[in-house]
Amino acid sequence: MQQNNSTAEFILLGLTQDPMKKKTVFVIFFIFYLGTVVGNLLIIVTIKSSRTLGSPMYYFLFYLSFADSCFSTSTAPRLIVDSLSAKNTITYNECMTQVFALHFFGCMEVFVLLLMAFDRYVAICKPLHYPTIMSRQVCTILIVLAWIGSFIHSIAQIILALRLPFCGPNLIDHYCCDLQPLLKLACMDTYKINLLLVSNSGAICSSSFVILMISYIVILHSLRNHSAEGRKKALSTCTSHIIVVVLCFGPCIFIYTRPPTTFPIDKMMAIFYTIGTPFLNPLIYTLRNAEVKNAMRKLWHIKITSETRR
Repeated sequence: MQQNNSTAEFILLGLTQDPMKKKTVFVIFFIFYLGTVVGNLLIIVTIKSSRTLGSPMYYFLFYLSFADSCFSTSTAPRLIVDSLSAKNTITYNECMTQVFALHFFGCMEVFVLLLMAFDRYVAICKPLHYPTIMSRQVCTILIVLAWIGSFIHSIAQIILALRLPFCGPNLIDHYCCDLQPLLKLACMDTYKINLLLVSNSGAICSSSFVILMISYIVILHSLRNHSAEGRKKALSTCTSHIIVVVLCFGPCIFIYTRPPTTFPIDKMMAIFYTIGTPFLNPLIYTLRNAEVKNAMRKLWHIKITSETRR
């Protein structure tokens, strides 16, 4: 990475500078990160191992869990380690790598949520054409396009970050590297770059949120023509999806669709969508989904039975 500045490293101020509070941060976010990895890994293993979870919805849920694990891993481990360190430095290259990973897996999560909404729309509104429209080949192509779109988005973010010259203070008032806190340190007028940031990340978050909400409104409206049992099942699935969408997109829109100003609540909003949402997603999709819970029970029953026979 070509350095366009005289700053070799940055200092992350983290969530707090108080030694006692930093220990609390370590305990809380270690538990959150461990729960995120274990929960999403459990969903990944369950979907891969279960024959009953072969529908497109669970195919996309597999990739959502994978993206969530990687998304959380792009920020949480450093936050946890830094909470035990006196001086939290990050090199320029490490900072740029974190920006890339954060936006790559974050964008992948957004695109997978769009695909899951599209899948529910076809399943509920066009049930007779569902097997043809949502074939495994089509689903694979959609996921590949999501990976490509995420890569293009994160490359655009990195290009913006690499254009920023840093020649003064190197204190980042955040727990991770992202464009918004980096803009404050740049030795240049960042108005145009912020416009590009809003037109990229902000536009993706806002437009995706609007599309998702419209799609779920259409889905819920179409449920009037279904049986009571069908409405109950579809409503349960859509409700869990809507909860995830609101939790994910609310903080993202707040962070990426505004002028280059910072607020005290920014760190907590970032915590919510980088660590909180990946932690909650497995809980939402398992607690509200009978098929996933039954598949997990069967998987663990087989594991326990095989271990007992040994």
